[in-house]
Amino acid sequence: MFKRERLAFLLVLTMVAPGLVLAQPAPAVERPAVDRIRDEGMNRSQAMATMKYLSDVIGARLTNSPAQRRANAWTKEQLEKWGMKNAAIDPWGEFGKGWELKRFTASVDANGEFVAFRSYPKAWSPSTNGAITGDVVYVDATDEAGLEKYKGKLKGAIVFTAPERRVEPGFAPVATRTSDDELAKLDAAKPQDNVQQNRGRQGGGAGAGNQSFNQRKYRFYFEEGVAVLVEPSQGTDSGTIRVMGASPAPTAPVPGQSPFAGPRVYSKGAAPTIPQLVAETEQYNRVYRLLKQGIPVKMTVDLAVQFFEDDLQGYNTIAEIPGTDLADEVVMIGGHLDSWHAGNGSTDNGAGVTVTMEAMRILAATGLKPRRTIRIALWTGEEQGLLGARGYVAKNFARIGDGSDNAAFAAMAGGGRPALTKLPAYDKFAAYFNLDNGTGQIRGINMQGNEALRPIFRGWFEPFHDLGARTVSINSVGGTDHLAFTAVGLPGFQFIQDPIEYFGRTWHTTQDVADRTIEEDLKRSAIIMATFAYNAAMSDEKMPRQQMAGGVASLIPGFDYRALNDEQAFAALGLGHQVCGYPVRPEELPNGFPSMFAVSTFFRDGA
Repeated sequence: MFKRERLAFLLVLTMVAPGLVLAQPAPAVERPAVDRIRDEGMNRSQAMATMKYLSDVIGARLTNSPAQRRANAWTKEQLEKWGMKNAAIDPWGEFGKGWELKRFTASVDANGEFVAFRSYPKAWSPSTNGAITGDVVYVDATDEAGLEKYKGKLKGAIVFTAPERRVEPGFAPVATRTSDDELAKLDAAKPQDNVQQNRGRQGGGAGAGNQSFNQRKYRFYFEEGVAVLVEPSQGTDSGTIRVMGASPAPTAPVPGQSPFAGPRVYSKGAAPTIPQLVAETEQYNRVYRLLKQGIPVKMTVDLAVQFFEDDLQGYNTIAEIPGTDLADEVVMIGGHLDSWHAGNGSTDNGAGVTVTMEAMRILAATGLKPRRTIRIALWTGEEQGLLGARGYVAKNFARIGDGSDNAAFAAMAGGGRPALTKLPAYDKFAAYFNLDNGTGQIRGINMQGNEALRPIFRGWFEPFHDLGARTVSINSVGGTDHLAFTAVGLPGFQFIQDPIEYFGRTWHTTQDVADRTIEEDLKRSAIIMATFAYNAAMSDEKMPRQQMAGGVASLIPGFDYRALNDEQAFAALGLGHQVCGYPVRPEELPNGFPSMFAVSTFFRDGA
């Protein structure tokens, strides 16, 4: 995990620069309306009922899985029951195959000792077609010559792909809240030159070389007929396993093609990959040490899965509270409905779904009549690259080129103004507010570089100072759905939340369950979300927008994205990354999640 001090990571995806807009006077806040919102949300909350149904009854919601489709149907029905209008399960474009785990066991035989091997399959791994047993092998090659000694020896083997991962004593608490001092530094932050980022501009070097050889090693496993690939959990220990998607079968690079092109593991027609597991770190380490001592280990894996190809389209859940005199203008709130599959998707992002659904329920229950239409969107495909939100924006508001990853990368690399096609609803859009940082309560908001918003947001937080919510930061955060809006110049925002144990325990892990959510935090976040949506819907003027800049490349002088020739090189640059609003190392990015959609800026005032 990145150090928080002096982080300054440039938000590549947004393709906008802070506009030179004079600060706006803070609009008056309707305190009677806020009091009604607060009373409804704190005294008659349905937040935990929503959370528990979504987490316990529906469960994990991998994109295009049957459970995700059930979640679409249930959220639409629930929003309609609460009085929302124009509810729809709205297609956003082709995603690909659904996937569901049907059966899984793994065990090792180490020197005559039977051990249940605690691990979890990566999503879109294929079945093993019954139980298979093979020798466990760690491939320690660091170059092509090193691979030669394994040639002809890996067919049917179960390969450990990484060295032992060091486990440190857990002296620091896993769960934390953001201190007042830290919030004050975020509030006072000013944009500054990023020395760390400058160091990353050269690309290449040892990091890029390692990435290139890792690609070669991965192709070698396919060539040699490896049966199963196993890796240790990244960033977790103490029995928690962080699991995302399987790596696709390797394909030959196409000259001149964007590094973000090519089939994903879930794409229609994608070649079958090798079954892939993520293991509890401590168990992985023990087997690794046995192998290093020359002790033979066999592993048995029984993995049964089902793919779903009857409907390859992806779908969001949409519903709204119609406005009055400005009903053709829209304020949106949302979070992503999809999740990874090893837990129940409670903090990532059942919390965001719960908070935004509860905010809509509160607004309907109070009988308040917003001037602008307030619309909720529960996105899918977020974990694979903000796909549902990007598809919705391209269909309804604006698109860069043809709306593809390739078009976004080409616009970023070219140094000129992105080719932006605006649709009629573009000029009627007011703002989008996103929640995707776990169960922790809202403590502030990131302005995405738009200083003109500071007095507005300060006024809106004033009724919640007693809840510790007041921070307004210049920062831009990446890796979640508001970027679909900021990418085309529309106001989109992610709130600042208390981290609790989001990255250390629940983010994309087997521990992402309802027990790890906090009811009071969800209730507080819901009333703040409802208030922000209502205030944005009631203001005389839409929120000030950033001015479009001349392309992303111009925001990093001297940096040439066109010199990059693969996604791994981009990930290895040393830039800061966030996914679902949380800082991650490049190697922790979900497979298939383009790095350019996760790069972000993060400033703090003070050393």
